[in-house]
Amino acid sequence: MSHYEEVKVHGYDEFCKAVSERKGKDIFAYFSGNKDDQGMSWCPDCVKAVPIVRGEMSHLPEGSVFIYCQVGERPYWKDPNNEFKKTLKLSGVPTLIRYGTPQKLVEEECFKADLVRMMFTED
Repeated sequence: MSHYEEVKVHGYDEFCKAVSERKGKDIFAYFSGNKDDQGMSWCPDCVKAVPIVRGEMSHLPEGSVFIYCQVGERPYWKDPNNEFKKTLKLSGVPTLIRYGTPQKLVEEECFKADLVRMMFTED
């Protein structure tokens, strides 16, 4: 049994629902471009970051929540008015955040296992 809960969501509404259902928990969220039928994202950096982020998930705090959110297809993501950019202030994918805090790893930062681990283990 893992000591954290993983939730997979698609799109902004599902993301908000997952967060609101877990109020008061320590929530980490990873945002990625949508995957195709072969499981490959249109975002090459997302493909590269996933194994690194997953490799550090054993360091997630006890009782925390990890939300894996696919943000949508490329045209939606490219729209500067999409909800992820407007409301969550995301600037790129992949992005890893500790929800409700300023902590955020963007794009190439997600390739650095030590930065990912630091986010998962810092209070």
